Amino acid sequence: MREDLDPCLIEEPSALARHLGITLTSWKPDYARIEAPLSDFLLNRQGLPHGGVHATLLDTAMGFAGCYTGDPDLQQMALTLSMTVNYLAQAQGAVLVAEGWRTGGGRKTYFAEGRVTDAQGTIIATATGVFRYRNS
Repeated sequence: MREDLDPCLIEEPSALARHLGITLTSWKPDYARIEAPLSDFLLNRQGLPHGGVHATLLDTAMGFAGCYTGDPDLQQMALTLSMTVNYLAQAQGAVLVAEGWRTGGGRKTYFAEGRVTDAQGTIIATATGVFRYRNS
């Protein structure tokens, strides 16, 4: 479900996002929310979502959170400089939801926090990151 998402701001997903089934569901200043279905190919040897999937979702949500412009003709990009992920619980259900918040920064870099929850709302993983804006 797409909420708080101006249809004119929806971007074509990257090849990775398309492959993983990532959908941007909310995007506004300093905040982004994405969802991904828990497909079999995202699971590790134990049948659990691979930790790299959580990290990818966190990186994506925090990246979008810092790059909102509100103008479809003014696209902002950023690169991840560092990211720390904390794994807290095992996911249940059929979907993972990642949220990211821009928490500070300046003209060239910004800081963000994120979390991944499962279908029941359990916090599965959290992260903090530092991102550098790319020149357009």
